Amino acid sequence: MDDPMPIAPGVSVPLAEIELRASRSSGPGGQHANVTASRVEAVFDVAASTALGDAHKARIVERLGPRPRAVAQEARGQARNREVALERLRERLADALYVAPTRRSTRPSRAARKRRLETKRRTGARKAERRRPPSQDG
Repeated sequence: MDDPMPIAPGVSVPLAEIELRASRSSGPGGQHANVTASRVEAVFDVAASTALGDAHKARIVERLGPRPRAVAQEARGQARNREVALERLRERLADALYVAPTRRSTRPSRAARKRRLETKRRTGARKAERRRPPSQDG
């Protein structure tokens, strides 16, 4: 259980730092659901993590809180729910660590400006053709 879970490029969290809790699942399932602890909750304590740097910890706490968690109870077995919960937690942590690239403002090219003006001319001409011709009275 020491396999690190990759979060982002160059960032991974050991599975030992993720707390897994099993409990009884809600919903239908008959007698089987009443005796099986198949619901799995994965909880990650950000402050106690040794695998993350301070910048990563701050970003996760800001976006997800100090103890992000993921729950899975769809599958009938605990093992499958464990996989699903860990994957959901991984996705949430990856989304929290994502930094959008800064936008660089650009200008339209000469050809793009020319196309735009030509389209405006064509649209204006089309609308002018729809109008009633001026009266010939004079």
